[in-house]
Amino acid sequence: MTGHLIVSDEDATRVIKLRRPEKKNAFTQDMYRGMSDAIDKAQNNPDIRCIIITGGSGVFTAGNDLEDFLKESTSNTDTPRGASNAVKLLYSLAHNAKPIIAAVDGVAIGIGTTMLFHCDYVLASTTATFSTPFINLGLVPEGASSLLMPRTMGHQRAFAMLVMGRKFSADEARDAGFVNVVVAPGHTEAEARKVAREICALPAEAVAITRKLLKLPPEDMTRRIDQEGHLFGERLRSKEAVTAFKAFFERKKG
Repeated sequence: MTGHLIVSDEDATRVIKLRRPEKKNAFTQDMYRGMSDAIDKAQNNPDIRCIIITGGSGVFTAGNDLEDFLKESTSNTDTPRGASNAVKLLYSLAHNAKPIIAAVDGVAIGIGTTMLFHCDYVLASTTATFSTPFINLGLVPEGASSLLMPRTMGHQRAFAMLVMGRKFSADEARDAGFVNVVVAPGHTEAEARKVAREICALPAEAVAITRKLLKLPPEDMTRRIDQEGHLFGERLRSKEAVTAFKAFFERKKG
């Protein structure tokens, strides 16, 4: 496993912790592959009954590393490497059959928010914020979020987040229906472990069947992931996106 991703099995729960604090847990390509692998390998392991995804205290993830994406947007390759690694993780989330709990303390940006719509139970700290600023970079949604967000929170809220780039607070996210519980900062992971123990104590087969009934079929999600991914790749090389990325980094230098 990459040093920026810690995977541990405790009792019947696999804990996947993002650990790249110097970059607000922004995903590297190794982190995408590592998380995907950790989810995939849990599928046929009967000892793993539940999965927790956490960023630790203070930050969940700032999403994609934009420096990677700027390099790829100006490259000549047909399929951006980073995009394919991100899609691998999204496929793993779509096909996952184990209950996933997310513990969000701090910022959840881009895929940090869209992945939550594949989770089954989400805890957020009072300082958590959720945003999908694809539009500000001249891009389009990913992670089947254009399918899952309206289904969870209604068209109007999904429009505000995906099209207008609005940021949601923890309370707003709870009201919108994609956060279950808001807790004090620094307590999300501990509370997630309590939820995991509660789920793991339930009859495993009944949990799996009921969860499957609640979820959209995986093929519906992967079809939308592919559709979004194709458009995302096109947009990544658009003049609009390249200009937006360069402006972003100019602001960072300033």
